[in-house]
Amino acid sequence: MLWLWIFYILINSAGFLLMAADKRKAMKKQWRIKEQTIWITAIIGGAIGCTAGMFLFRHKTKHTSFRLGLPIIALPHLYIIINSLSSV
Repeated sequence: MLWLWIFYILINSAGFLLMAADKRKAMKKQWRIKEQTIWITAIIGGAIGCTAGMFLFRHKTKHTSFRLGLPIIALPHLYIIINSLSSV
């Protein structure tokens, strides 16, 4: 079960940092991180970090697909995390 926690900590940290980096690049009018990269990170487990980064940095909050999609993708991952807590 420890490997699951390590995975979720790492992938959600990556999702959070992706949103921070993309916001910074947007403000500086630099090359941006592909939306596909953010979506893939969210789907494989980083949706909680991506969602937190989206709201904390106010990045992509005008995009309905992100504002609704990321929290929806986070739901099954939250379920997995909560279930792993009950088995401890």
